[in-house]
This record gives sequence, C-alpha cells and structure tokens, in this order.
Amino acid sequence: MPPFQQAVKIAIFFTKLLFTMFSFILKRILMVIPTFIAITLITFALVHLIPGDPIEIRMGERGLDPAVHAQMMAQLGLDLPLPEQYFNYIKGVLQGDLGNSFRNNEPVLKEFFTLFPATVELAFFALLWSLILGIFLGVIAAVKKDSWISHVVTTLSLTGYSMPIFWWGLILILYFSTPLGLPASGRLPSEFWIEANSGFMLYDTWVSDEPGAFIAAIKSLILPSIVLGTIPLAVVTRMTRSSMLEVLGEDYIRTAKAKGLSTTRIVIIHALRNALIPVVTVVGLIVGQLLSGAVLTENIFSWPGIGKWVIDAINARDYPVLQGSVLIIATIIILVNLLVDVVYGIVNPRIRHT
Repeated sequence: MPPFQQAVKIAIFFTKLLFTMFSFILKRILMVIPTFIAITLITFALVHLIPGDPIEIRMGERGLDPAVHAQMMAQLGLDLPLPEQYFNYIKGVLQGDLGNSFRNNEPVLKEFFTLFPATVELAFFALLWSLILGIFLGVIAAVKKDSWISHVVTTLSLTGYSMPIFWWGLILILYFSTPLGLPASGRLPSEFWIEANSGFMLYDTWVSDEPGAFIAAIKSLILPSIVLGTIPLAVVTRMTRSSMLEVLGEDYIRTAKAKGLSTTRIVIIHALRNALIPVVTVVGLIVGQLLSGAVLTENIFSWPGIGKWVIDAINARDYPVLQGSVLIIATIIILVNLLVDVVYGIVNPRIRHT
C-alpha cells in the first residue's frame, strides 16, 4: 500500500475514534444536566422541611421581638415565597454564588474550600489503604477459591460492609486509642501549632520546623481513615474476588497454564490487569461513600472537615451551607463518575459503542 493511502487510512481511523469518544462524552454530559437540576430541587425541598426556625436557633433562648424577627427574616430572604427563594438560589448557583452562611455571614464557597482539604486528606488515605488491601485480599480469595482463606475473606468483607460507622469508630477509640497512643480527635495534638498554609496537615507539618509534628499528624489519621475505609475495603475485596474468578476461567489463562508459566506471573501479569477493569467502575461509587461516610466519621473523631461542617449547619438550620455543601459534594461525585465512565470507555471500547 502506498504511504499516502496508509496515512489517509490512519487519519480516518483516528478521526472516527475521536468522533466516537466525543459523542460518548457529550452523551454523558447531557445526562448530567437533569441530574444536577434534580439535586438542586431535592436539596432545597429537604432543607426547608427541617423543623425549626433558623432565626430563633441563632438567637437562642433570649426571646425575640416579632418586629426584629420579621426584619431578620427579610434580611436573609426567608420571608419570600419558596418558589422565589428557589429561583434566587438557582440564579446564584449559575453565577457561582452559593450565598453566605447564616451563622458567620461568610461565603459558603470560601468556607467549603477552607475545610475541604481536611476531608480530602482523610478520604485519600482511607481510599489508598482500602484499595491496596482490598485488591490483595480479593486476589488471594480468588486464587484460594473454596478454601478456608476464601471463606474468611468473604465473611470479613460482608462484616465490614454491614458494620455501622458510628459503632465501629467508637469501638476503635475505646479499645485501640489509649493502648496504641493514637489520638481520638482532631488532626493534630494541642501541643503543636502549625500554620495551615495548604490546608493539608501532612504537608504543612512536613515543611514546618516543629519536631514530631509530622508523625503526630500521621497518628491522628490512622483511626479515622480505618473507620472511613472499612466499607470501601469490603466493596473492593468482593469486586476484585468476583472479577478475578471470572478472569481465571478464561481460555487465555488456561493457555498460559499449559505453557508452564508460573502461578505468580499468570495471576499478576495476565489475570489481575484485566480483572481490575471492573474495579475502576466502582471507584466513583467509593468516592461517594467516602464523602457521605465522612459526615459520621468526622463527627466521631472531631475532624474539622466538610462532614462536621454539615452537621453543625443542620443543627443551626443554616440553609445556604446545607444547600451549597450538598450541591458541591454531589457535583464532585458526578464529575468523578463522569471521569470513570470516560476512562472505562477508553479502556473498554465496547462501552462507548453500546
């Protein structure tokens, strides 16, 4: 074939590939729009169904003159009809303004991104250890199918998935915090004072001049990350085991065994690489579980992140914080799932053609 014709065929192939991927991504983005609208509507409705008057809660037990109460309601825009409040809320969202907190009059976006690094740090280490250990246990359970090891791993994964976060957190604090010298609350013991330049405590303690602060920050992460990563660990373990069992039954695995390849090479090089493709799809779900589980975990361990911020906002009936935090978290989960869909479509061409 002449070089010119070969170059034309290659160009046509890549053009078709790019068009297919663009169509695939565009469809996923269009599917996100109604989801986004539904999230804003449901969040707004549920937040305003919470019993309690934010003005009365804010002022406490001192009592409040009706005229002053009406004036404060007007200042916060709570005297408007609900449809008009929702319209103003959507108008602000489209302009990148999620409003100001009722408690301190700070912009919701500013508060969110001030506290978000603490939640990201906790979620990252919870995801990291759950993925590493979950993949390892899943592979072992699949290779040792029908053995006592497989049964133990399966039982532990079911137990971990069913275990309530608040109960598991209290158990770890009660039995492991004092004996192991692990902090039960906060990101850093009170004897250290670190200037939070980045918001990520491990980095800030690493570059600081405080001796022992970095190790103390790692110790503070251990218990909450174990609690937060337990359910993702169970999910990854079961998914890896199921996927590995399916892959180990494929013809090319039997061919590899017939060639006399070692079990380690077959499992790691040939089987695990293909078995991890379905695991990629659950990463988006795991991110959602981590962000939702952080609400309980951060309150149990007094971790100053988004989860604790949301609970405090619920107690104070801080509508802008609740609406803004749920919207941002939902947007992050949607974007992560969209990214996973795109990556999976690249890895598995059958998905983008379906």
